[in-house]
Amino acid sequence: MLTPRLTIVCPLCQQALDRAPKTWTCPNRHSFDVAREGYINLLPVQQKASKDPGDSAESLAARRAFLNAGHYQPLRSAVLAMLKPLRAETLLDIGCGEGWYTSAFPDIASDIIGLDIAKPAVRMAAKAYAPIACPEITWIVGSGAALPVEEASLDVITCLFTQLHVDEMHRALRVGGHVLVVTPAPDHLWSLRAGLFDDVQPHAPDKFIASFGERFDRVDRVDVRAELALTGDQLRALLAMTPYVWKAKPERRAALERRAALATNAAFSLLLFRKRLGDG
Repeated sequence: MLTPRLTIVCPLCQQALDRAPKTWTCPNRHSFDVAREGYINLLPVQQKASKDPGDSAESLAARRAFLNAGHYQPLRSAVLAMLKPLRAETLLDIGCGEGWYTSAFPDIASDIIGLDIAKPAVRMAAKAYAPIACPEITWIVGSGAALPVEEASLDVITCLFTQLHVDEMHRALRVGGHVLVVTPAPDHLWSLRAGLFDDVQPHAPDKFIASFGERFDRVDRVDVRAELALTGDQLRALLAMTPYVWKAKPERRAALERRAALATNAAFSLLLFRKRLGDG
């Protein structure tokens, strides 16, 4: 087991947590038990907007099946290629989900946190990528709006298809640290969306740039594309994991689910930002 360098703090008082094998405690005697699967729940009830926030078990299972089949491997490879030159030691993946992307990050960082607000997601990730197999990764149930880490302690934060809390990321990053945002490109899954909606609008990845304001510099951008030829089962898995179906009419989703195959394209924009020097 690697000796952790990244200090994780108590979500109740922001004091450093002592990471004992079974229970984590802070100087104010707040304690958090390590789950059997190896993750830790640092999401207090006051940080929840609902009883069970985050993705559903159905969506997570579909996501695991789809990603494990390799459909988004070009994206994962591009993410690693963009991050590797940064030579990060500490990395936090916000919205880690079931862990498929996070599990590749030991190739580019030595102390990693996979964090998600959905407890079923983190449980699934920890069970699949146990501490014995991936000792570099600490799996945490927590909120991206209140990261359980010390100020200026992270080299890299990754946000793949998740909500951006720019102020909190700025607090947690060291000066010169980086944020990688991955978001759908304008025509991502266009033919699938055309099957769900009468009016398909292009995604707008550039809208995220303004939210980083004057405290970050955009230092790189890469667009990634992958053509998908999906079987019926693969299409149903994609539909179950995508947020598009929440707004679609049930009959439109049902019609797509009955299809034996679908050809579409996956398209992503990778935007890399750096916390400005002198902006602590």
